[in-house]
Amino acid sequence: MAARDVLTKNQLCVLEKLEAASGPLSAYTLLDQLRERGFRAPLQVYRALDTLVKTGFVHRLESINSFVACAEPHDHSHSMTAFAICDTCGQVIEMSDHDVDHRLDEWVRSTGFAAKKAVIEFRGTCAKCLAEAA
Repeated sequence: MAARDVLTKNQLCVLEKLEAASGPLSAYTLLDQLRERGFRAPLQVYRALDTLVKTGFVHRLESINSFVACAEPHDHSHSMTAFAICDTCGQVIEMSDHDVDHRLDEWVRSTGFAAKKAVIEFRGTCAKCLAEAA
């Protein structure tokens, strides 16, 4: 993960909003929340998000087209990241496991496929929401 001091003002604004959020945010939600900071166009948010994803500060959740701040500093280039997304409250739990990553990498390579990136998303109900429903 890169150092925060190399981030532009816009990138830092977007990252701070994501870090303060209680759940994932879409680019347009970020734009609405950042208008008071001078953001006027979706392109400003998308450019910042693109860099933040590439540098490992932020993850894109493909299934819900939203973004979350990375939960922990880790090397994204060599690990598979999985997310558990609660459909009830929107909580996102980030998981990364070297053993699982290694096993999946071996399996994919055995097919002759050269993977660039792997993201697994589990959709369901978190423990808190399950307990409240019981």
